[in-house]
Amino acid sequence: MTEHLFLYLVLGVVGIWCLRRVFIRLQLSVAKHPSLRGHAKMSRRFAKLVPYFSYNKHTFFASDMAPNRVASQRAKALVELTNSIEMKYGKTMDYTRSLTECISDVRFTNNYRVPFPYREQLPLALKATPVADESSGTKIKDIDGNWRHDLFASYGVNVFGYDFYKACMREGSQLVEKLGPVLGPYHPLIKDNVERLKEISGLDEVSFHMSGTEAVMQAVRLARYHTGKTHLVRFCGAYHGWWDGVQPGIGNQRKTNDVYTLADLSEKTIRVLSTRNDIACVLINPMQAFHPNSDSPSDATLIVSDRQTNFDKAVYTKWLQKIRNICSERGIVLIFDEVFTGFRLSYQGAQGYFGVKADLVTYGKTLGGGYPIGAVCGLSHLMKRYRDNAPADLSFARGTFNSHPAVIGAMNVFLKRIAEDDIQCIYRNAESVWNKRVQSLNTQLEQENLPLKLSNMHSIISVLYKKPSRYNWMFQFYLRAEGLEPGWIGTGRFIMSLDYSDDDFAEVSEKLIAAAHKMDAAGWWWHDGQTTNKQLKRMFLNDMLSAKFPKLAGLVGNKANPEEDINDQAVSL
Repeated sequence: MTEHLFLYLVLGVVGIWCLRRVFIRLQLSVAKHPSLRGHAKMSRRFAKLVPYFSYNKHTFFASDMAPNRVASQRAKALVELTNSIEMKYGKTMDYTRSLTECISDVRFTNNYRVPFPYREQLPLALKATPVADESSGTKIKDIDGNWRHDLFASYGVNVFGYDFYKACMREGSQLVEKLGPVLGPYHPLIKDNVERLKEISGLDEVSFHMSGTEAVMQAVRLARYHTGKTHLVRFCGAYHGWWDGVQPGIGNQRKTNDVYTLADLSEKTIRVLSTRNDIACVLINPMQAFHPNSDSPSDATLIVSDRQTNFDKAVYTKWLQKIRNICSERGIVLIFDEVFTGFRLSYQGAQGYFGVKADLVTYGKTLGGGYPIGAVCGLSHLMKRYRDNAPADLSFARGTFNSHPAVIGAMNVFLKRIAEDDIQCIYRNAESVWNKRVQSLNTQLEQENLPLKLSNMHSIISVLYKKPSRYNWMFQFYLRAEGLEPGWIGTGRFIMSLDYSDDDFAEVSEKLIAAAHKMDAAGWWWHDGQTTNKQLKRMFLNDMLSAKFPKLAGLVGNKANPEEDINDQAVSL
């Protein structure tokens, strides 16, 4: 009897343990965002199933079931736009041709400026990679001599204007020119840089790296080293550099099993953090506040008009405070990836902007004063790379070019300059200035009856489209033709430097509105008054299924006037 009772007791304990494990695993599953972005393994499998297909010269202009007259109108407009751009960018086009076969980045960006079914029919003039030889203030000049307002800020490097950074590089070079490229010994300026970064970050120690991606890699490695735990938590849609250890979904070819991708702004995520014992760190890109649980918007995926942003500063501040509290309770390292937001959202980056402290903070881009840089700031006990009682147990991280004198010099000028009163004044007013500017431009767009709306988080802007359409991605080319320069992701994200004056922005607004009118007149925003975004998505899905299963092509698919000649001009494209 006693033996039976003992067996029942053991079985009961094992059963309870198993049920608890199952419950915790279920909590993890339900804490994931329901989209493919929230399921890394599933998204990778799905990506391999997506077939390549290309619209021909006819369906390119009528993939939304537009009537023949509208398709002809679009074809004619594309020829006119192409001719106009070719006249302006002849040297740039020649450079693009010469670079395409020898620089992989050029092939990648040129192919992913638009949704892939449209790329083959897109003229080279529209896909051409910008080649610039001069900058001034808010503008850059290409090798054809065209000056355009910069709408991508060198992917975030340019927070205060190109003249600002050229001065940092020039003055910094003079500070270190006697030492030159001596690596190993530190230039004395490094001490001042470290003290300033400690003050800005509110943390104890600093390590330097050569890129933001490297800084994130080091921060994650240190968190695992000091906690002895295996997994990190990232939020759905967040970007933390190209390292596969923080990007487990599409684009990562390695099986990553030590990353949990959880839903942003979800109490279910809090429950996971409260119950699991294998979480070393929570990695946060504060830019996700602009579009929680969504990827950074890009024209390459703009197949309909359902792009959204949902920035609510008060809501996201409360969310970050919850994350801070649970991390403190559970001994989880909280990492802010401020490679993009650092020195932009405020003098103290997202920590200052949201009023939430992190244990480790990564910086990059603008901190180098115009040069490549990465940095980690952290609490002393987390920055240590060895154990006193186990000298062979290391967390090794080095880099030949870390703390390069030229970078240290430009960084020193940058850090001193942003502490001055004029830059501090810009910081204090930046949020209200950009909110007012975007609001004013939206009012103009509404008055002009254009199907656009701009959304912003601080000085980051995204273009939203109000009318169902499959051709919104064309807008980036009309912007460029009007003298504006978006990044290769197009209208998904305009990164505005804080030195834009009201007059500069008024000129940008004028050019944006002119581009929108030309886009509208060309018929790209034609709509039958009935078709919804959901129906447009279904058209795209049908086209994809027809490409994957050709025998079904007669049963599903988009029959956008395939037998009719759209326009002889279109054939020449």
